[in-house]
Amino acid sequence: MTYEYEGKTEKEAIEKAAAELGLEKDQFDVEILESQKKSLFKTGYVKIRVHTVDSQNQVSPEFDGKMPSNSFVANPMPQDEFEQKLVEFTKSLIEKMGYEVAVEVMFREEKKIGIKLTSESSSILIGRKGKNLDAMQLLVNVYAGHLGREDVRIILDTENYRIRREESLVRLAYITADKVRQRKSSVLLEPMNPFERRLIHTTLNDIADVETKSEGDGLYKQVRVIYKGVR
Repeated sequence: MTYEYEGKTEKEAIEKAAAELGLEKDQFDVEILESQKKSLFKTGYVKIRVHTVDSQNQVSPEFDGKMPSNSFVANPMPQDEFEQKLVEFTKSLIEKMGYEVAVEVMFREEKKIGIKLTSESSSILIGRKGKNLDAMQLLVNVYAGHLGREDVRIILDTENYRIRREESLVRLAYITADKVRQRKSSVLLEPMNPFERRLIHTTLNDIADVETKSEGDGLYKQVRVIYKGVR
């Protein structure tokens, strides 16, 4: 389903959407429809379109782009029955796929737990553009829901892939912006999940002569970066 919200800034509009929909910010996809920067005579204005996914086709919870404040926990071992079951389920899932893995708690935050995977097969567990890691993360979150903890988001990572991917996408966004300026045209990027698309949109939102929009259907859509010139 789609909804539209307005705010003085993109952050304000997204927070308004999250509050009214009762969702976490990473549980919906955001498309920037209109953006007007604050100036001496004008207040800032942003209009967004929010895309939600129903529970039968839910979006995999994504890393939110910020390192947790307690990233390096003193004790990586499970601290309660819930954490123990998460670790055991994750380890069993990957071993049934045919790969050896060590599983431990990476960080703990309120309503968020990071699970670290250590394996000689890390590249396979990550998969192309992180799709295998996202799929396993979704299964672990579904399992957490079955344990009655829908309120807790589980983040799976290995070899610091989440942060490396974020840095790569930010670089891609700026390089693509330069490219469309030079060509005075548009560039369609590879299919991305909702978090990755929002990162591209947010990175380029304050660049005056380019704009972005999502294209396609389903979870993995593409972002088009468009040269619009200086108005």
